[in-house]
Amino acid sequence: MARKFGRTTDTRMALLRNLATDLIIHERIETTEAKAKELKSIVEKMITLGKRGDLHARRQASAFLYNQEASEDDSVIQKLFNDVAARYEDRQGGYTRVLKLDARKGDGAKTAIIELV
Repeated sequence: MARKFGRTTDTRMALLRNLATDLIIHERIETTEAKAKELKSIVEKMITLGKRGDLHARRQASAFLYNQEASEDDSVIQKLFNDVAARYEDRQGGYTRVLKLDARKGDGAKTAIIELV
């Protein structure tokens, strides 16, 4: 069963879409451990779509990810399909890594860094 994070489906999916988009842009983000573990499977599926590279995969990825600019001349979809997918051409999964950190000072939540390998 998937984690719910105490949110409704809409807000939970918006949170995961935001985190997935940010991870593809920045390639490394810090979040809570539970969010990082849930995000891992989503980003791995997006990279697999990027490796497939056909029009249908591009449309599926753009339907999930937010349309943000990764750099001056690249969007998130272009970065995913051109840069990130090309980097993992010979790899059969395991595109992300979750590194556990200390507890957050304010609320004691376990934090982690999720990054692209």
